[in-house]
Amino acid sequence: MRFTMKERKAVTKLLCDQYRKSDKSGKMQILNQFVEATGYNRHYAAWLLRQHGRRVRIGPQVAVQGDVRLRARRHHARKYDDEVLQALKKLWELLDFISSRRLHAALPEVIPRLVAFRELRIKKSVQKRLLEVSPATIDRMLKQERKKYTLKGRATTKPGTLLKHQIPIRTFSDWDNEEPGFLEMDLVGHDGGRVEGDYCFTLDITDVATGWSEQAAVQNKAQKWVFEALVDLGKRLPFAIRGLDSDNGGEFINNHMVAYCSEQHITFTRSRPYRKNDSCYVEQKNWSIVRRHVGYARYETPEQCRLLNELYRILHDYNNFFMPSMKLVEKIRNGTKVTKHYDTPKTPYTRVLQSNKIPKAVKDKLRRYYDKLNPAELKRRIEKLQKMLARQVAENRKRKAVA
Repeated sequence: MRFTMKERKAVTKLLCDQYRKSDKSGKMQILNQFVEATGYNRHYAAWLLRQHGRRVRIGPQVAVQGDVRLRARRHHARKYDDEVLQALKKLWELLDFISSRRLHAALPEVIPRLVAFRELRIKKSVQKRLLEVSPATIDRMLKQERKKYTLKGRATTKPGTLLKHQIPIRTFSDWDNEEPGFLEMDLVGHDGGRVEGDYCFTLDITDVATGWSEQAAVQNKAQKWVFEALVDLGKRLPFAIRGLDSDNGGEFINNHMVAYCSEQHITFTRSRPYRKNDSCYVEQKNWSIVRRHVGYARYETPEQCRLLNELYRILHDYNNFFMPSMKLVEKIRNGTKVTKHYDTPKTPYTRVLQSNKIPKAVKDKLRRYYDKLNPAELKRRIEKLQKMLARQVAENRKRKAVA
């Protein structure tokens, strides 16, 4: 026979003092009897005997006595105050609003550089706390500042000729993903929602091992311009091209490209049709570099193409030297749950320096170049060119509207 609620409260009041004063074996015996008599869950019963009748302060002048769950809020001094928050906001904006894990990895490199260039004027105590903040705390501090943008692009790839059957589909055995020089490439169209006529394209190439990427704007997607842009981008890379992987577009699948790869002893492969994830590395850069910085407007004039290329030359320094990225290490599927593990965020520049496949002379040249770069100045130049491009687009629209 179980007790009524009134009887349970009476038993609780009777046993609580005895329970608190007993040793471990005594507490177990009392708890067993109490659970059997009241029917309470064992964990709840133990908590009730411990807390019943205690005074819980919930304010400066308010104290509650009984089996309440309220606790006094503990007031700790804030370690990361407004000074730290304002500095963190500035750094986050400077690094293009990247994720907390990537921002956390970038702070030890970027903060001393900005202080040296007098772009960031903060106390040493603030600098120390910025270097101690964790990715989870960064997320909490920037929660109110985050804004999400949902934009969708469109594909402008048309299938190549029968030549594509001579170019193998990439498999795991074709490439060494740990050796710099194996690149994915893609074209991003700047049609502004209207695919008629000529308009600019961006050739995007990305190294799988280091994440190093290069971009170049071309007037249209003619094979000639795409091929010339690819050769020019290859000269900017800090390593030789060993492999190229493209989609099935005719701008890539052509005799010029096949002959070039054969002469340069480059492994040329292609992705499966309509499988964007086969080129996941370059597709990610299509968004994080191209779309985020030049948007979805229509660029079609030679002047706009020139401005795009000027912007991409600055983005080359900004992204490859200062923007950390994470690489997927493993993906574990357990039923419907997928768990992904990533490596420590690093910039492409850091990954190049850590590679044992890159000559020391090339690394020394990159270090000297890196020492001259000011990320804040690069950011200002990027924003200036973005405004110039926006004005060009607006003026072009006005001319067309008048005509």
